[in-house]
Amino acid sequence: MLTFPNAKINIGLNILRKRPDGFHDISSCFYPVMLCDALEAVPSPGTGSFYTSGQGISNNEPNLVSKAYDLLAADFPIPPLDVYLLKGIPIGAGLGGGSSDAAFMIKLLNQTSGLGLTNGQMEDYARRLGSDCAFFIRNKPVYCYGKGDQFDDIPLSLKGCFLCLVNPGIHIPTAEAYSGIRPSETATDLRAALAQPVTEWQNVVVNDFEQTVFNKYPVIAGIKSDLYNAGALYASMSGSGSSVYGIFKNLPDIDNNFKNCFVWQGELS
Repeated sequence: MLTFPNAKINIGLNILRKRPDGFHDISSCFYPVMLCDALEAVPSPGTGSFYTSGQGISNNEPNLVSKAYDLLAADFPIPPLDVYLLKGIPIGAGLGGGSSDAAFMIKLLNQTSGLGLTNGQMEDYARRLGSDCAFFIRNKPVYCYGKGDQFDDIPLSLKGCFLCLVNPGIHIPTAEAYSGIRPSETATDLRAALAQPVTEWQNVVVNDFEQTVFNKYPVIAGIKSDLYNAGALYASMSGSGSSVYGIFKNLPDIDNNFKNCFVWQGELS
């Protein structure tokens, strides 16, 4: 079976407080984006193997796809599979690519092995693999809170808008991104801010990681400025970086703007 795990962007990201378990409470909006990996699983004649190509993960490193298989195989009689992952989503880029791969593996196993798991049950398994994995089970725009693993529906649609996503290839470890953060209860209600027109988001829908990341990596701040100069209605870094996106009314002509970066453009749904 072949499936296509997609990326997500954060629209707004507020770090509210540090939790007793060492994680942070956040508020954000997760929005799916059709930049995709490709994930295929076929019956294995042996004990099963995992192969990857594309954006580059070592086959010797633990991978969330394999962990998802092992997690379900511990509870259900799942046959050995040969799994092939083609990475199209940049790694460590604030786009949730690894989490999406894991969630789509759970959905794939549920379908191919006839496990009969509900969305809620699959989300519970996904939460054991990573804070944002559960989002990709239902894969629709949500307001997220807690560690980023609790979701409420949000009446937000960017259908008809275009996204330009730029990644400069800078890997920012999560611990590094958090090192400059001072958690605080934000005065702005993100859900109320997102209810405003996109053209009003620039000064009220904020990613708290930007100040720290932009100070250390000015090139990332420059990408955000360039997207606004190209006509973006709203631009922001996604997650803890280093990807930056712009939301446009029409597909922009930016072919020569980001020559040394990974660039993806597409219509939002």
